[in-house]
Amino acid sequence: MPVESDDELRDALDVDTIAVVGCSTTPQKDAHAIPKFMLERGYEIIPINPYADEIFGKEAYDSLVEVEEEIDMVDIFRPSEEVSDIVDEVLERDDVEVVWTQLGIRDSEAGERVEESGRKYVEDKCLKVEYNRLK
Repeated sequence: MPVESDDELRDALDVDTIAVVGCSTTPQKDAHAIPKFMLERGYEIIPINPYADEIFGKEAYDSLVEVEEEIDMVDIFRPSEEVSDIVDEVLERDDVEVVWTQLGIRDSEAGERVEESGRKYVEDKCLKVEYNRLK
């Protein structure tokens, strides 16, 4: 079951580094504004966007596989049908503790695989909304 309780959500937010898959260069998009909000709250943001060179003054990576830094959370701003492939990349890493899909993004099978690997899975929730509500 995806993380639902406030205590579990608070625990999921207790990370330092968030890789944002689908991070946008367009300030008006949620996929830009929400990671920027988290950056301004002290989180380290690693943008994942194969069509961008840089976002927030940081190198944008093509995929999670290319990231050498430690990642605590993967926040997904991609369509639901892409979640499974992103989870495949997560499962190749030992460092990711939390996979978070933004509002409207769901893949229960991928979520089960995340949980079976011993990690937390947050589905269909806005990172900014939950941060504001719980922190």
